[in-house]
Order: sequence, then C-alpha cells, then structure tokens
Amino acid sequence: MLIDIHQENPDERKIQQVVEVLKKGGVIIYPTDAVYSLGCALSHNKAIERVAQIKGIKPEKANFSIVCEDLSQLSRYAKQVDTNIYKLMKRALPGPYTFILNASNLVPKIFKSKKKTIGIRVPDHLIAQRIVEVLGEPIIATSVHADDEILEYITDPELIHEKYEKIVDLVINSGMGNIHASTIFDCTSGEPELVREGIGPIEGLI
Repeated sequence: MLIDIHQENPDERKIQQVVEVLKKGGVIIYPTDAVYSLGCALSHNKAIERVAQIKGIKPEKANFSIVCEDLSQLSRYAKQVDTNIYKLMKRALPGPYTFILNASNLVPKIFKSKKKTIGIRVPDHLIAQRIVEVLGEPIIATSVHADDEILEYITDPELIHEKYEKIVDLVINSGMGNIHASTIFDCTSGEPELVREGIGPIEGLI
C-alpha cells in the first residue's frame, strides 16, 4: 500500500493509519531528513525480524537505529551520557544525525542479542516525528538500501513502492527523498568519533 502524506502538513488521519499498521506488527517504509527508511514498532520482535530479513541480516547482528520523539526517551534505551555528548546531541537534534551510544539493559532484551550499543535518531522530519509521537514508542530505522548500494530508486517513493510493495505493509510517499544517509557519531567512549559523514554537516557542530 502506498499512502501520500504531505511533508509539511501531514494529515493526522493518515498518520493514525500508519500507526495502526505499526501497532499490528507491520513493517513500513517512511521518510526521514536523510534517506527513506525501513521501520517497525520497537516492541514488535517479529516485525524486527522481518526488517532484518528484508535487509538480509540476522536480527541479533543488526545495527538498527531507533527513532525517538526527542531526547527525553534517551535514558530508557541508552546508559547515562557525558555532559559534552548530551550538549552535542542537543545541538544536532532534530537533524540528520545518528548517535551510537552505550545501550541500556533494555536493548538486548528487545533485540534478543548481546547488543551493547544503540543508534539514536531524532529526524528533522515532521512525518517521522508524528508517527513516533502518536505511536508512543520509538520505531526502527534502517535505510532501504545497503550501505554500499546508493541507487537512484531509493529517492523516489513510487519506485521504492514498486520494489517493496509485496515485502512491506505500507510505503509513505512524501516526495523525493535524499540520496545521502545520516551522519554517524560513535559516542560510546565518551568522546564523539565520526563514523560516517552523511547529509548532516560537521562544521560548527563539534
């Protein structure tokens, strides 16, 4: 199913429609301030397994990030962060950045693994924000393509739908997406280390 949602003025009924799919354990493709992402509700293990299967990886080996409504959810999924890291995140978010943090004890249970880190995203994109807000919990975030596979179709939601319509439950069309993924910082050592330079600018941030 392909559903059109206006990026700057999302129809709340359509947001609710997306949320109902997620609540039932559905897998969606949704827009962010970087590339279009595959996702599901964090509380649905079977859905997480489906996302991993689509990506061709085992769930316990997956480095999925989670999209949070804001930094108030941080303490639930990540261990306490140093003040300098928190200030960096406050400057960067919402925005096209992923911060890898030391995971709280809850994360390994969610992913049924020994996962010790978690990627945190707060996209600067109203549709993603509203989905998480209305759902009441984070959603998984992983790009629709492999890290080494930047293809033209990933920016066009109609082409994405053609490729994934039999694999996922819903694709959101909010217009053309970006071809570049988020900028990633590994903050597990207490100091931010650039892992990948993506669409999020680094200059002036650190």
